[in-house]
Amino acid sequence: MSEKPLALSRRKILAGIGAAGVASVGAGLGTSAYFNDVESFENNSLTAGELDLRVDWQQLYYGPTESWEFVNAHPDDIGDGEQSIELDGETYRYSDEGQNIVDVLDCDTLGQDYESNFGDQDSLVSLGDVKPGDEGEITFSLHLCDNPGYIWLTADDFSESGGATPDPEEEELGEGESDDGELAENMNVEFWYDDNCNNSLDGGESGADLDVMLVLDRSGSMTNQPDKFQDMKDGAETLVNTLTADDQAGLASFAGSASRDQDLTDTDASGKIAVNGTIQGLSSGGSTNIAQGIEYAAEELLDDESLYGTSTSPSGNAESDHTKIMVVLSNGGETIGDADAAAQTAKDNGIRVFSIAYGSGANTTLLQNVASSGDFYDSSDVDDIEQTFEDIAEDIAGETLILGKGDGVHDDHVTLAEAMEIMESNGGMVPLDGTGDMEYGDGPTSEARDCFEAGQSYCIGAHWWVPTDVGNEIQGDSVEFDLGFYAEQCRHNDGSGPESVPE
Repeated sequence: MSEKPLALSRRKILAGIGAAGVASVGAGLGTSAYFNDVESFENNSLTAGELDLRVDWQQLYYGPTESWEFVNAHPDDIGDGEQSIELDGETYRYSDEGQNIVDVLDCDTLGQDYESNFGDQDSLVSLGDVKPGDEGEITFSLHLCDNPGYIWLTADDFSESGGATPDPEEEELGEGESDDGELAENMNVEFWYDDNCNNSLDGGESGADLDVMLVLDRSGSMTNQPDKFQDMKDGAETLVNTLTADDQAGLASFAGSASRDQDLTDTDASGKIAVNGTIQGLSSGGSTNIAQGIEYAAEELLDDESLYGTSTSPSGNAESDHTKIMVVLSNGGETIGDADAAAQTAKDNGIRVFSIAYGSGANTTLLQNVASSGDFYDSSDVDDIEQTFEDIAEDIAGETLILGKGDGVHDDHVTLAEAMEIMESNGGMVPLDGTGDMEYGDGPTSEARDCFEAGQSYCIGAHWWVPTDVGNEIQGDSVEFDLGFYAEQCRHNDGSGPESVPE
């Protein structure tokens, strides 16, 4: 995907999570479904039921100008295609840095007059003169206003047309072959849970088994703030709990000297208990030797005691085919050793290094240098540390596809035609998961499926692109379909939903 000029940060989307104050009452769908709502764009109009589901979006297009441009958005109070809303005399925009529009979008501020925000076109997506190499992206944000609910992505009324058949396309057709339209078969799409709302499918280390070593600060400055020390332990435990049974985790810690407190261990249920118990058992005191903590962790990850020549031997548990991850946290500046050089050696040997500057006294410059490119986290507000570990866990795991061919990322996209076939085989509805981690292909009543909570914002990304190697066969072709979201209240429902897209 071409680099976009603008993106929403996870911190900005989290700032939009708050209590919603809209209540509604309504009828049910028989005895198995109570309170339902359909937010759709069929026939360019909204069909709404009784459970209050609201949607905002920003659509971007990369086309003739060879740059990303705003297409349309909801809300768009200014009317220029960029998300904007005017509240209490102040205007908020998608591109604002200091106060992003996501901070103020919720059930109290979002209207449902979607049709008026299609801009100068009759439907949500209506692009002419699409060429090979063009692409577009829509980030939807979903808001349930009153009750937790199950939500589905819906599509209906798919049709494809060959339109006019210009000479270059006619030459691509076989003898006697009619031009029924080939655009859907030559356009790739991917829908995903955009956890950090950055408008891009983040691959992380998706599909790879991991060896993860935590490198945690237990120096004397931690002793002076026991709550801060405990919060760090709880945050690290959060990360461990996100790993799968095929991964491994271990722990090194440092004060004046380092120790390897936990060898790499399988993170099945019993392994997580062991690793988390070691984390919680840490005690603090002494100076700060970040470098030695990195060295002990790197030798364990690579099963190589000659890497730095430390006095401790690796356990031998490292798996050669696992992706190597190190997470380094410090709340101060180093007093012994050269952490920058130690980290560089680790990175040169294939270890991806995350670093966290914990608290206002951390040496952010040093920790930025320690981290691999883009993997530095500033948690100067110590209350954010658990969220920081969650963010790293998501970065490692990658975001999950909603429509694809498997559980990988990017290589498992589908064509638009294949996506419509998948939707049709599911009654035009694909079940969504409130935590964004349900495996592709799990059914609507899967135990892995979670409800969407009321009063929170959830981002869904949709990306389409026409590969550059597509030829003249798409000239003059067009596709049409209705896209939407359907919700049912969780209470009194099992997530099975209706058999097909509700009218």
